[in-house]
Amino acid sequence: MKLSGNTILITGGGSGIGLAFAERFIKAGNTVIVTGRRADVLENAKEKLPGLIVRTSDLTIESERTALFDWVTANYPDVNALVNNAGIQLRFNVLKADARNDWGSLNQEIQTNVEAPIHLSMLFAPYFAAKSSAAILNVTSGLAFTPFAVAPTYSATKAALHSFTMSLRLQLSDTSVEVIEIAPPAVNTDLGGQSLHVHGEPLDAFADGIFKGLEEGKSEIGYGTSEARLRMSRDEIDEYTARMYETTKNMIE
Repeated sequence: MKLSGNTILITGGGSGIGLAFAERFIKAGNTVIVTGRRADVLENAKEKLPGLIVRTSDLTIESERTALFDWVTANYPDVNALVNNAGIQLRFNVLKADARNDWGSLNQEIQTNVEAPIHLSMLFAPYFAAKSSAAILNVTSGLAFTPFAVAPTYSATKAALHSFTMSLRLQLSDTSVEVIEIAPPAVNTDLGGQSLHVHGEPLDAFADGIFKGLEEGKSEIGYGTSEARLRMSRDEIDEYTARMYETTKNMIE
């Protein structure tokens, strides 16, 4: 992926990983648009990065995704990169969760983490294919490869997005569109709630590491513990997943 001269849309770009990516893309000489559900968070991001373009969108809603595509392509027709970064992580015990009454809120995890990035990728792919240079970057997780059993839906959604990204890369292999997967480990952000990832990788170090991978032209980029997990054998995955559950199951007991 060329790292300058792009017009880039980042979902979930008002804070955390998305904002760290936005900051680095702007510094590299790109026009950056970020979207998210919370207008106040986006305005705070714009104060931090004055060159940032912001738009409020709820990507769990189909009509808002198509409206976002229409707005971006009409107002910023040079857009040639999409970073599907928005995500929700819920931790719960399936024996205790109220699937009858709480499914509406639980399902937002699926809508945000799978439905939205797949739909946006399908909306933008034909538009990007007409460009001389374009890219779709999907942010999955190390948990796409080694599930975090206390966040079962999150892990499943990231595995689904990983699979979709592989298929998308093949389908677009004869076009100008690069398809890149970014698989973070735990990073110090507010994903899942405040103070839940304080033992993760420092955000700036992680973002710098991912940009190094982009500079090197990698199509799958991990960092820290997630880098090894991208290529684990099935037996290693089973062992890692079971060990992680044993050390974290008290979170949902």
